[in-house]
Amino acid sequence: MNSASNVMNQSPAAAEVMAPAAVPWVRQMYWCARRELWESRSIYIAPLAAGALALVACLVSVARLPERMRAAGALDLAQQLEMVEGPYDMAGLLIMGATFLVALFYSLDALYGERRDRSILFWKSLPVSDTTTVLAKASIPMLVLPALTFVVSMVVQTIVLLATRAALAGSGVDAQAAWSHFSFWHASWMLLYHLIALHGLGYSPFYAWLLLVGAWARRLPILWATLPPIAVGVFEKVAFNTSYFAELLMGQVGGGAHHATKVAGSMSMDSLSSPPPGEFLTNPGLWLNLVVAAVFLALAIRLRRQRGPI
Repeated sequence: MNSASNVMNQSPAAAEVMAPAAVPWVRQMYWCARRELWESRSIYIAPLAAGALALVACLVSVARLPERMRAAGALDLAQQLEMVEGPYDMAGLLIMGATFLVALFYSLDALYGERRDRSILFWKSLPVSDTTTVLAKASIPMLVLPALTFVVSMVVQTIVLLATRAALAGSGVDAQAAWSHFSFWHASWMLLYHLIALHGLGYSPFYAWLLLVGAWARRLPILWATLPPIAVGVFEKVAFNTSYFAELLMGQVGGGAHHATKVAGSMSMDSLSSPPPGEFLTNPGLWLNLVVAAVFLALAIRLRRQRGPI
């Protein structure tokens, strides 16, 4: 009785101290994202494996570079620069391609997988909202993977760049004129900007659509993710003999409103450069992408709230 009366006689301030403090939303997002990294190891294993494979392939190419430059004879400055940059640029492109595939498959399985293995019952029992959970999952392809891609690419490209310089210097090939026109920091900034503009924001509708399909489909989510766009494209072609929808999708895959100005026959990072930040941020296509992604994510949140395990 005394203990019960003591509890009842506690001041409001004391009761407030005993109440558990609410966890800030940012901290919830952080731990939800950490949980995704713990559960989906492919998020970081695949970029690391792609980086290792790209490193080996590019080092083999670097070993043959002096011979190819001698066989090419007299080259102008632009051709020399493209040749010496080749292994460096290819390393970044291979890693970006691998992580883009990881982002697509992760987005499709993120909400579907927890319904399939019934772990959604456990995660819904925690004091974390569906909004926080879905946004944390969306942050993986839109934020975490581009950042991880940049870090892995920088490590691999730095090694490839040093190996290229050493191979050319050791073989006596004079490429000093080409190196004088190469800026490592400019190339790094261009890679980071490209990852944020295209892989993070430009592809956001694709990631959000795959999350939505994963929250809705009961089976074969890859079929439901691809069938509706194909059906719309076929219907438009048959009914109106036009292909605007297909061109729109292909344009988005290629960069959409902030597409790269690609140089013909070039595989360098210069061919993937995006418009200046001011032009990029004021482009209506970017904001349309974000609105579409927000609509898909809102629907995915609603479906996760309503749907149970499969």
